[in-house]
Amino acid sequence: MITAFDVVESHTDRVIIDLTCNALSANHAKDITDTLGLLPGIVVRKVSDRTFLVHLGGKIEISSKVPLRNRDDLSRAYTPGVARVCQAIAENPDDARRLTIKRNTVAVVTDGSAVLGLGNLGPAAALPVMEGKAALFKKFAGVDAWPVCLDTQDTEEIIRAVELIAPVYGGINLEDIAAPRCFEIEARLREKLNIPVFHDDQHGTAIVVVGALRNALRVVGKDPADCKIVVCGVGAAGSAIIRLLLKQNPGDVVAVDVDGIVHRDRPGLDDNLKSIANVTNRDNVSGRLHDALVGADVFIGVSAPNLFGAEQVATMNSDAIVFALANPDPEIDPMEAQKHAAVVATGRSDFPNQINNVLAFPGVFRGLLDAHARTITDSMLLAAANAIADVVDGEKLNASFIVPSVFDTSVAPAVAEAVRKAAARQA
Repeated sequence: MITAFDVVESHTDRVIIDLTCNALSANHAKDITDTLGLLPGIVVRKVSDRTFLVHLGGKIEISSKVPLRNRDDLSRAYTPGVARVCQAIAENPDDARRLTIKRNTVAVVTDGSAVLGLGNLGPAAALPVMEGKAALFKKFAGVDAWPVCLDTQDTEEIIRAVELIAPVYGGINLEDIAAPRCFEIEARLREKLNIPVFHDDQHGTAIVVVGALRNALRVVGKDPADCKIVVCGVGAAGSAIIRLLLKQNPGDVVAVDVDGIVHRDRPGLDDNLKSIANVTNRDNVSGRLHDALVGADVFIGVSAPNLFGAEQVATMNSDAIVFALANPDPEIDPMEAQKHAAVVATGRSDFPNQINNVLAFPGVFRGLLDAHARTITDSMLLAAANAIADVVDGEKLNASFIVPSVFDTSVAPAVAEAVRKAAARQA
């Protein structure tokens, strides 16, 4: 459907027209473009769509919080008045949290090595994602976040770069850094810095999964202590999910990666997989994903699309729970999973029970900043998970509604308050 046909320029030998139309998909838009290009005398100069237009010039900006109307305003916001504030911070560095943007600012740091599900695209291509993350911080929690895309994938350089910029920020959000490098980067930055360091691909995902699973188990009437949980994908997200799940004392957790079930006797395990093997798979079983699913109560996938079907879900225990979170295509078609599973969740917005990190990270950092926290602990992560679960009260809870909407304005404040209280107890 053509919605606009505007003459932009008219010359003696040509006319430039801005043509606007509705397309069904990106592929349909390409078909339209290609077909126009085949017409005699037609040259397609530029193509855009609503998504690209949203990104033109970037999605975030800096604005002043104080008026700069006259010389008096300028003398207090800048020189000479600002000198007194600088001296106060030099005498008491902790005053930086009170007198500068540090009290409300987070760095969203990436090396571009694991951008969404697209892979190693580099820092420039990662910038639109980091901008979007910063916009979500502001929208849902009032946190001023800024993208920091580093042009290096060297572990030592990343650690040193973040260490050097840390004085400006009240927290560091690591984003889209590939495993296993991300584990070392986070661990060493936590040792070096006196502000919280949070890898969202790990802990943001783990928080929402654990919160959603708590409610899913309430729906089916099962206790975590009686459940066998299969986690498929043992990268950044999967490893963090497993470690946070273990804090809930489940009956057993079986980890599965591309080479099959992770067990203590499997050759070639890296340090991360060795640590996972030592705390999971109680009976040290081996085999493939399909073997792991037999007799399982819960499947959590953060791996790859189309790994199994309804016939494998049928081998799980009754009232099975399936979280197929690979994006955009999950490990199993949700409609297939629903043939035998009692509760199904995905990472997609077009199915019920979307597991989305937006439910976690804005409120987590709001709480950390409000508490002037210097670190982040598992107790804070669990507090955030429980807060997300508690937003869905008993009257709302059902198999198609185990987590709140990402647009539920009560989520971020609830998570922030839970994290703030946990941080206060920690202090």
